[in-house]
Amino acid sequence: MPSGDDNAIRDVVVVGGGTAGWLTAGLVAAEQVGRDPETRVSVTLVESPQIATIGVGEGTWPTMRSTLERLGIPEALFLERCTAAFKQGTRFVGWVDGSDGDTYYHPFTAPAGYPSVDLASHWWRDRRNLSFVDAVSPQGMVCDRRLAPKQAHTPQYAGVVNYGYHLDAGRFAELLTEHCTRELDVRHVQDRIIGVEADDGGDIAAVRTEASGAIRGDLFVDCSGMRSMLLAGHYGVGFVDRSGALFNDTALAIQVPYADENAPVASQTISTAQSAGWIWDIGLPSRRGIGHVYSSRHCSDDEAHDALARYLESTGAPPDPERSPRKISFKPGHREKFWHRNCVAVGMAAGFIEPLEASALVMVELSARMIAEEMPAERGLMDIVARRFNERFGYRWDRIIDFLKLHYLLSRRDDSDYWAENRSPETVPDSLLELMALWRFRPPTPADLPRHDEIFSAASYQYVLYGMGFEPDRMDPAGTGVAAERARRRFDDNIRAANQLLARLPAHRDLLERIARDGLPAAG
Repeated sequence: MPSGDDNAIRDVVVVGGGTAGWLTAGLVAAEQVGRDPETRVSVTLVESPQIATIGVGEGTWPTMRSTLERLGIPEALFLERCTAAFKQGTRFVGWVDGSDGDTYYHPFTAPAGYPSVDLASHWWRDRRNLSFVDAVSPQGMVCDRRLAPKQAHTPQYAGVVNYGYHLDAGRFAELLTEHCTRELDVRHVQDRIIGVEADDGGDIAAVRTEASGAIRGDLFVDCSGMRSMLLAGHYGVGFVDRSGALFNDTALAIQVPYADENAPVASQTISTAQSAGWIWDIGLPSRRGIGHVYSSRHCSDDEAHDALARYLESTGAPPDPERSPRKISFKPGHREKFWHRNCVAVGMAAGFIEPLEASALVMVELSARMIAEEMPAERGLMDIVARRFNERFGYRWDRIIDFLKLHYLLSRRDDSDYWAENRSPETVPDSLLELMALWRFRPPTPADLPRHDEIFSAASYQYVLYGMGFEPDRMDPAGTGVAAERARRRFDDNIRAANQLLARLPAHRDLLERIARDGLPAAG
């Protein structure tokens, strides 16, 4: 298309609300703050009040801290409005072989000295009766004692150790709606979309609504959930089925109170393996969010219900015959591309897989950030940005699937066909098989995952590999005796740091209650 003001991008229309829609609208609008009104991009979000969001995405990565800062939401307000808690990673239970004591952590804090110091191979040689996570990071020990990742005097969005959040997804969407409309000038249209209008060139010109007429835009962001109303429905962009690698396609989700309102609040997601899937357990100050994710090909709904009921009973959830889980069915996979012409999909409209390692919200954040930061100035540049977006997020989906599949590939559970089939080489992506061949002789390094913005770093692969007892054929520590001495100092320093943190950090629930009462210091 020719350049010129007639082709300038002035109006962005986000179709669909929920967390994906409002985060995208907010980040795009926040990027426009302070810009010349003559060139500023306006943002409109259209959602139907009749369509409910799924609302179970309750775990975030540490990236959410900078996202909330960009939006201008104070951390204490976020914690209060979303009844949120801190998340320091994930504790995996029963994933290796299902025996008593089968547990390991994937924490958010990278190993000491990473990536310049190779602690993994030195740990492998010496072991010193410490798990990998305890040898290289204090965070597993902090989580074991249900301590917070910061202190009351730590400024907002700063941490003593790295952290994200557990939150109430419905309340989060409500907070984002208020903030984006009041503080960031996002126009909010609550109306049902009844059609799509295209221009002569094939771009979307407008979405037609029942009561508000045609809402025109230059760029349309599809946040309509699994329906993918614009990208799939209007443009017919196909779906890439990834169920050959990741079998789980159903979840039963439920919210339960604590048996004691003063019960400790876990500061990590707990993921407990089952015979045909796994159960998530997320602690908020007022309740727990729990769900059983499973493969409908390997497990009936009744069997999944029974497994969830046993878990609830074993973890002390108060019995309630009136309470029943909500069933969510999904097809694991993603769109063939994510940005087509002047339409880009974010969130479940782009794809969805099981919530292991909580990748859904971070993909929303990363998508929205790229749209906001690389907003094309005119239509003629949009195809360039679209190609970059599709390449980047195609790569990210592949890496997420590799990383999630790693958990299943390393398992030695033999209690069902589900786990045996998950280890079959034909279900494992070639890219992961290639990495596993390398890691038989050395630990994962940044060279294996060369992008500066990898979705999962080599440190994450190390935590899962050695947490699950992966046995290399050989692993020689890199460097000379000087490197070995430096590694030993790191191990000793980590134990000292852990002891100091265990003595200083407050209990997780205690800190949340103090923040609710007194707030947090402003960032320096």
